[in-house]
Amino acid sequence: MTGRGDAVGALPPFPGPPDAPVYLDYNATTPVDPRVVEATMPYLTGFFGNPSSSHSYGAEPRRALGEARARVAALIGARADEVVFTGSGSEADLLALRGAVLASGRSRPQVITQATEHPAVLESCRSLERLHGARVTVLPVDADGQVDPAALASELTEATVLVSVMAANNETGALQPVTELAALAHERGALFHCDAAQAVGKIPLDVGELGVDLLTVVGHKMYAPKGVAALYVRDGVRLEPVVHGGPQERGLRAGTENVALAVALGAAARIAAHELDDGTPDWIATLRDTLHQRLRTALPGRVHLHGPEKARLPNTLNVRIDGVLGHELLAAAPGVAASTGSACHSGTHTPSPVLTAMGLDPARALGALRLTLGRWSTPASIETAANALIEAVARH
Repeated sequence: MTGRGDAVGALPPFPGPPDAPVYLDYNATTPVDPRVVEATMPYLTGFFGNPSSSHSYGAEPRRALGEARARVAALIGARADEVVFTGSGSEADLLALRGAVLASGRSRPQVITQATEHPAVLESCRSLERLHGARVTVLPVDADGQVDPAALASELTEATVLVSVMAANNETGALQPVTELAALAHERGALFHCDAAQAVGKIPLDVGELGVDLLTVVGHKMYAPKGVAALYVRDGVRLEPVVHGGPQERGLRAGTENVALAVALGAAARIAAHELDDGTPDWIATLRDTLHQRLRTALPGRVHLHGPEKARLPNTLNVRIDGVLGHELLAAAPGVAASTGSACHSGTHTPSPVLTAMGLDPARALGALRLTLGRWSTPASIETAANALIEAVARH
């Protein structure tokens, strides 16, 4: 692998406990990078001033806030004044969806999304339907979890206000044809929102090339702390504010800015940009494929990939292994920290809505195992995880 240091410093040791399980749940949340912590700490202590204050205590927080905004913008090819900080990705999605629908002034607006979106988008759509009279259209996906642009074209109408389709799925890593979908939406005068929580920092993204009007960035998916995110709002796009009050964040989210967490997101964006340049995604994809091949070799004919083989995130491997349920396998392999995508309610497991939308029956969907790699994945940790999973299957 090429340089892991240079302008952003060398990769620090894994911040988790030394004897912890191999961490393969980076799509759920990432560790906070120690370099991000280091950049953040001064704004939790000495630089405590309100960035809106005109006296000297506000000067450094104001400067740092602007720098953080510029770093997030640079990562996605935006202008700094097009970045709005929020408290979570779910809030950013809400601002995009609710903001666009209410600002449209339409009495019966149409919103189009797709079946494997994050619940933050799907539930926001349902609330718009329930509270604001919106008409919501949910597009199907194919067996790989991708939207057919022709399906979107057939549903667009003069009443369509917004189309919201994610960049990459959190369970399968499936990449959506965002550029083509956004162009179709614009042909009918609709805005296009993209939840890019899982994609930002893992693959190159440029809002201009994608043609999106709104794009969600989430801190804890890219080695910043939880509780900070951002929404790209293309210049000229009108949104109803999500929090009313002061003029902060272009008037779209009132309240004194959390400078420390904004700095954290900016620092994470700077490191992510460096890794995109130095080949880190290719390195991680190689490790992912090594893990997949180890499982297939040891368990011939029993390992099945969910989602596209090529058009997916470089860090994501979603598979099922014939003869064993995903949650049972993870319980039998405590040396691996991963997830299944299924939900457990009162001891009863229900299959992932993402996989069922892709056409998998419940039995197959409950076999799913989501293995997601990240910054601290190594050949040694992948070998350890593969051995633990293979041995657990054998015991099962």
